[in-house]
Amino acid sequence: MKLVLITSLGLLAVWLMAVVVISIRRSVKKHKELASDAGLVPNRMETLIGFVATFFDTLGIGSFAPTTAWFRYTKLVPDELIPGTMNVGYALPTILTAYIFIDHVDVEPVTLLSMIVSSVLGAWLGAGIVARLPRKRIQIGMGSALVIAGLLMVASQLNLKSEGAQALGLELPMLILACLVMAILGALMTIGVGLYAPCMILVSLMGMNPLAAFPIMMGACAFLMPVASVRFVHSGKQLMKVALGMTLGGLPAVLIAAFLVKSLPLYYLKWLVVVVVLFTAIQMLRSALAPERTQQHSYK
Repeated sequence: MKLVLITSLGLLAVWLMAVVVISIRRSVKKHKELASDAGLVPNRMETLIGFVATFFDTLGIGSFAPTTAWFRYTKLVPDELIPGTMNVGYALPTILTAYIFIDHVDVEPVTLLSMIVSSVLGAWLGAGIVARLPRKRIQIGMGSALVIAGLLMVASQLNLKSEGAQALGLELPMLILACLVMAILGALMTIGVGLYAPCMILVSLMGMNPLAAFPIMMGACAFLMPVASVRFVHSGKQLMKVALGMTLGGLPAVLIAAFLVKSLPLYYLKWLVVVVVLFTAIQMLRSALAPERTQQHSYK
């Protein structure tokens, strides 16, 4: 099963890279200015965002909520393009992370595969919907999603989950319920809700060993993000230059975090992330509810 999953991840990575390259070539042919440095070559800020967010994501904080806050603060990406840019930018680093966790952490194969497939189906449907939504609805969705993500982080910080569970798989009734939840979480990923915190809580509440959440979570994201990314690329709902920078920064961050650093005392940093995420959620919802004329921003 591990060999099948790892091989499938490799094929997904090749598919996504092919789609991105074809998209870039078509854009360059249509807009000659994209061939310049300002058009497609990422700058240091974009690469730094990918490195820092992916580094802490590999250690367990999550990357979507902090990245959304960063984008909002720097005005680097328009709100309506944030979901697509994050999915495209973090897809390859997440595949690399999933490879590491699937190879090193044991989970019952049927449980692992079922929950991953469910999240992918949810993401496929979710990305198609998000790609067609207008700016204001995306802002409302992302603002609400950030509130949910912040509350889930608080629950995780306060240890509001079952303790002592050691199961590495689920029986059929609980597995069906878990798959339904994972499908919803996969759809929410496409509007910017990170899978880490809710998946950790889900796995713990289902009576499984919390360590089992890592291959499930990383595997689910690694399969659903390329699927969602392809839909975002085809619809043009992402900033490719920023996404490329996030990927370039994210890949080495995974290796450093997984093999060199491995763990850090992140308790207080996680609380800081909660504060930033909730503040960003409020700002996002205020933007969505503001008159249209106040929504104009200058993005880099």
